[in-house]
Amino acid sequence: MASKTKYNMVKEKITEWIISGQVRPGEKIYSENELVKMFGVSRHTIRQAVGDLVHEGLLYREQGAGTFCSYKKEQTNEQTPSLIHTSNTNGKNIGVITTYISDYIFPSIIKGIESHLTAQGYTLTLACTDNDVEKEKQCLQTMLSRNIDGLIVEPTKSSQYNPNIHYYLELEQNKIPYLMINQYYSQLMPPHMIMNDEQGGFIATEHLIKLGHEKIIGLFKNDDLQGVNRMQGFIRAFREHSLPFFPEMVISFTTEDQNNNLLERLENFFRTNTVPTAIVCYNDQLALNVLDLVRRLGISVPEDISIVGFDDSSLAVATEVKLTSVNHPKMKMGTEAAKWIVSAVENKDDRPPSIVYEPKLVIRNSTAPFVKVQS
Repeated sequence: MASKTKYNMVKEKITEWIISGQVRPGEKIYSENELVKMFGVSRHTIRQAVGDLVHEGLLYREQGAGTFCSYKKEQTNEQTPSLIHTSNTNGKNIGVITTYISDYIFPSIIKGIESHLTAQGYTLTLACTDNDVEKEKQCLQTMLSRNIDGLIVEPTKSSQYNPNIHYYLELEQNKIPYLMINQYYSQLMPPHMIMNDEQGGFIATEHLIKLGHEKIIGLFKNDDLQGVNRMQGFIRAFREHSLPFFPEMVISFTTEDQNNNLLERLENFFRTNTVPTAIVCYNDQLALNVLDLVRRLGISVPEDISIVGFDDSSLAVATEVKLTSVNHPKMKMGTEAAKWIVSAVENKDDRPPSIVYEPKLVIRNSTAPFVKVQS
C-alpha cells in the first residue's frame, strides 16, 4: 500500500502546481530524473503519475522535448473543440480527427500524417474527441465550416451506433474524401486503415497458452471495435486449443470505466480461488496499470503472473519489466493515411484501396512459462 501512497502524493503535488498556476500552460515540468530526486520515489511511480495526468488532460507530451502543462480544463470546455492548425500557402486543407492527440501512440500517428502532408504543401487542421460522440460532432461541424478538402478520422466509440453518421454522408455528398484509421463505422463501410485486431488478440493469447498458461484473464474495452475484436481473438485461442473456459475470464470495460472501477474489479479476482496466471490487456497503457496493481499485491511479473500488452508503444519499455506486446504500425499508418488522402483529393475518381495491417508479437520479459507449484 505504501507505493500507492507515494503515487498519490506525486500526482496530487503536480496537480497542485498546475491548478495553482505554479506551472503555467505551455511550460515544461521537471524532468523524470528531477522528479525522482524531488519525491524520493521510483522511476515507475513517476511515470505512472505523469501518465495519468497526461491521460486526464492536465499535461501533454511532445516527443523528444518533454512533458508540458496543458490549459486548465475550464479553459478548454468550450462549444468549439480546440484545434491545432498548421498554415500553408497551398490552400488545400486536410482535417485530422483522433480520439486523443498528445498521449500514447497518437503523437507517432499524427507525426506520420503531418510529415507527409506538409511535404506535399498541405495545410493540416487537427482536433480530438476524447472518445466522446458530442465532441466528435463539434469536431465535424468545425471541419465542415473550414471547407476541408479531405478528412482522416479515428472513429469514436466505434462499436456503438454513431449519431454523427449524417456528417459523413454530407462529406460524401460534397465529394470530400475521408479515411478512417484504427477502426471504422460499420454502418458506412468507408475506406479504412486498421489493424487485424482479432488476430492480434489471438496471437497474444496463444503465446501464453503455448507457455503453459490456462487461467488467463482478458481485459478488453467494449465501446471501441478494436477491443471487441481483440476479445474475439482471445476467445478463439481458447477454442482452437480446446482449453476450458472459467467464470469471468473476460473483464470488459468502457472508456468511462477505465479510470474508475476496472482495477478494483481485477483486484477482487485475486481474492478468489481462481487466481489467474496470465493477463491479456487491451493496450499497453492498461498493462502498465495492471503491472502496478500486481506489484502492490506482492505478485511478481513474470515469475507469478505473465502480462501481455497491445500496440508496442513507448510504454512497453517504460519500466524495468518490458512488456510483451502486439505491434501497431503507428507512424507508418500515419504516413500511409496521409498518402491515401492526398491521392484521393488529387484523383477524386480513383480511390486507393483500404489497408489491414497484420500484427506481430514482440516478446519481452513480462511473459514466462507457467510453472506448476508442487503441493
